[in-house]
Amino acid sequence: MQEERFEMRSAVIDLLQLLKASGYAATGGEAKMMVEDELITVNGELEWRKRRKLQAKDVVEIDGQVRITLA
Repeated sequence: MQEERFEMRSAVIDLLQLLKASGYAATGGEAKMMVEDELITVNGELEWRKRRKLQAKDVVEIDGQVRITLA
């Protein structure tokens, strides 16, 4: 599994914004489809909320292939 660290510039970030900012989704629509297709987990649990607020130390996994740790 590919491991990455994402440095946050504010206290929180939306899940869709993270997917775009980290380069795993080119558009907001693509990011929404990733969530709808159940490819995203947050802290080990399937995430279906597109506007989920993420904080430092949250861990986002994409399709079991990429793990992004927020810092």
